[in-house]
Formats: sequence, C-alpha cells, structure tokens
Amino acid sequence: MPSTDASSLFSRIEQMERRSARLVGLASDYPDGMHVRPHSHPRDQLLHALTGVVQVRTAQGSWLVPPDCALWIPAGCVHEVEMMGRVRMRSSYLWPGAAGVQLDRPRVLAMSDLARALVVEATKLGEQDAADPREDLLTDLLILEIARLREEPLALPLPSEPRLLRLCRAFLDAPGNRVPLDVWAARAAMSRRSLTRHFRAETGLSPERWRQQACVLAALPRLAAGEAVTAVALDLGYDSPAAFATMFRRMLGCGPREYRDRLRG
Repeated sequence: MPSTDASSLFSRIEQMERRSARLVGLASDYPDGMHVRPHSHPRDQLLHALTGVVQVRTAQGSWLVPPDCALWIPAGCVHEVEMMGRVRMRSSYLWPGAAGVQLDRPRVLAMSDLARALVVEATKLGEQDAADPREDLLTDLLILEIARLREEPLALPLPSEPRLLRLCRAFLDAPGNRVPLDVWAARAAMSRRSLTRHFRAETGLSPERWRQQACVLAALPRLAAGEAVTAVALDLGYDSPAAFATMFRRMLGCGPREYRDRLRG
C-alpha cells in the first residue's frame, strides 16, 4: 500500500462513504509526522494501526492509539489525526449504531487477534454493494467482537470549565511539573474536595488519575522512539524509574520497557 497524502485520503473516504454496505474497510499508509486536518464521518469508525502510534484530538480531549489498540470514533465526531512513526492504518467504517456502541466520544480499545484479523480482512472486501453472504458474516462477527474489546486508559478528556481547563493545559505543556493537588485547588479558587468533585463531573476522572494518564500519554511516543525509561521518568517528574514503572504498570498492566518493546514490534 503506497503512502497516502491528505487530498487522496479524503477522496478515497468520500468514495467509501457513498457505499451502501454496512461495513467498508480502508487501508492507508502514512509517513511519520503526517497531520490529517479536522474532519468527521457519517459512519462509526474503528481506527487501527498495524504499525506506528496515532494521536487523535477532538474538542473533548486527546487519544493515543498504539499498535495493540484501536480507537472507536462515533459518527459525526470532528477529529484530527497525527502520525507518530510510519503508520499502516486499517480502518473499518460501520453504519451509525450498527455495532450497538452508543458513545459520545472516542474510546481506545484493546485489540484481540480476531478483531485485528477481521479489520484487515475488511480492507480486502470488494466495492460491490450487492448482498454477499461472506461479507455479511464478516460484518456480524466484527460487530460481536467490538463489544468484547476492553477499554484502555489511553484517553485524556478535557474539562470545559475554564479554570479546570487552564490547569489541564498548563500541565500538558509541562507534565513534569506535578505540583500538589492543594496547589491546583488554590489556583482554581476551590477547595481540594470541590476541585475533585468538579473535575470528576467534567472528565469522569479524579485529578490525580487524569495527571497519571497525561503522563502515560506523554511517555508513550518517547518510549516508541527508543528513549531510555530513566530519562522519560525523570523528565515527567518522577523521583525514580521504579516509581514511574509502578504507576505505568498500574495503568497499563505492564512495565514501560515491556510496553516499549511491544510498540516497536
């Protein structure tokens, strides 16, 4: 599959969106650093990268998608995409609601071997819209498998409340500056209890959990690029690589070195 530029990508997507089939697959390869401008689709999208790391941003937050995961993007969700490393993307597009997934924002899902095989196979389907028993079975099986995929903590929702949003954006600019939550509360002119309550209502996460996920999302592209775990840990404000590894393992179920090896294939 040759590399895809933005103009040819949107042309191919427009052709895909005109099809009447329940499931349409699209395969595209991208160079490191390519940016796809904000756009949306009339279909639900399951975005999966066989190689490379993909960052997706919306007005609601940021999502990081490593090769062992996929991103569910609901129909109508305006999003932009940035490639980290050479990305071999394989996406499946389904009629809105066909998978029975009713979400108001994207979700990162851990891919199973079966789901990955089905997504790859979907890109090989013909362009005819006539009824095809094999295509129907593949679509039904992918829909069933999507419902079984586990959500991964690789999302970073952003609050809409201005004071909380300022705190979050400042942290994203300097994730190594992890000041105590009491300082955050003071900057927001709130008590610590009020800060936690409002933050959870806005993002679904406690402030501390949000900051941990922000650190994980900051770390993954650097680990994928081959940077030393020690350097990443210290830059993110952790006292030692062991403390960083403990947090990382609690969030993702494995240590940063193991995850780096998986990212790099």
